[in-house]
This record gives sequence, structure tokens and C-alpha cells, in this order.
Amino acid sequence: MGLFDKLAGWLGLKKKEVHVLCLGLDNSGKTTIINKLKPSNAQTQDIVPTIGFSIEKFKTSSLSFTVFDMSGQGRYRNLWEHYYKEGQAIIFVIDSSDKLRMVVAKEELDTLLNHPDIKHRRLPVLFFANKMDLRDAISSVKVSQLLSLENIKDKPWHICASDALKGEGLQEGVDWLQGMSYTVLF
Repeated sequence: MGLFDKLAGWLGLKKKEVHVLCLGLDNSGKTTIINKLKPSNAQTQDIVPTIGFSIEKFKTSSLSFTVFDMSGQGRYRNLWEHYYKEGQAIIFVIDSSDKLRMVVAKEELDTLLNHPDIKHRRLPVLFFANKMDLRDAISSVKVSQLLSLENIKDKPWHICASDALKGEGLQEGVDWLQGMSYTVLF
């Protein structure tokens, strides 16, 4: 990307479209996060579990996001890989209060990162350690340790503590993704 394109992007004169995969186990808060990221007039009041997948579009100051919200239910996780080639960034949502399924989340993350369509690409991965408002929630540092994120050496990654219901931590994540968009995506 040329200097003029970067400058135009920084000034908000030109929007880049980024295809983001939003993944994680069922009931981790993926749909709620995506809903909170949309403009307030486009947000849905009633969030229901995603069956299969849904596609959401929203814009930030310099990026236009197309987000593939993939169901995290066990029977649908094998469908994730059909969208890996289009993905330019990944949002991986973890229910930080669900200690019992942290091992399952790690297994799914490992499977994702080792998939041939993902493994050799330098995709930014944003982790939301979600549901920090719950009493049983563990810190984002502990989530990072349980998922062995420090072993991810070939992709830029970032973890944010979040409370999707209140929108806390979401802007930090989107800001990080926007920053990555100019260094990695384009």
C-alpha cells in the first residue's frame, strides 16, 4: 500500500474493508460483542444464540468490517474452516468464567491456528476474555496462560478483558485491530 493510501486511511478519507472471523465456544459472547460494536441505531435488543453463522457489517473511523459470526456449538465448529480463506483477522472470544471449558477453548484455538488456511498466514488475532463482570471470571492474564498464548509467535495477537453487555474492553480491541490493519492486513 502506498504512502498516499496510508495517509488517506489515517485521515479517514478511504475506508478499507476487512473480513473478520469471530470465533469461540458457544455462549462466550460473540454475538453480543459484535452487536455492541455496531452503531447504536443498528444494535439488536434481543440476542439469541447463533445457529450456523451470521454476517454483520459495521464501520469504524477508517475500517469497514465484515464479521462472520460463527456458531460455537460443537456440531457447527467444523464449519468454521470453510471461512478461513476469506478471513483477514480473527476475533476469538473466551468466556472467562467458564473454567471447565477452558481446555475445550484451547483445543479449538490450537486446531484453528494449525489449520493449513491459517497456519502460514500472519493474521492478527484479537482475544476477548469476556464476561469479566461475573464473579467466577478469571483475569485476562490467567486466560492467556491457560490458552498458552505466549506460544503464538507467528501472528500478532492481543488479549482484552471485556464485558460485552456493558461494552467494556471492546473499543481497546477494535483500536488494536485498526492498528494492525495498516501493519499486517494491507
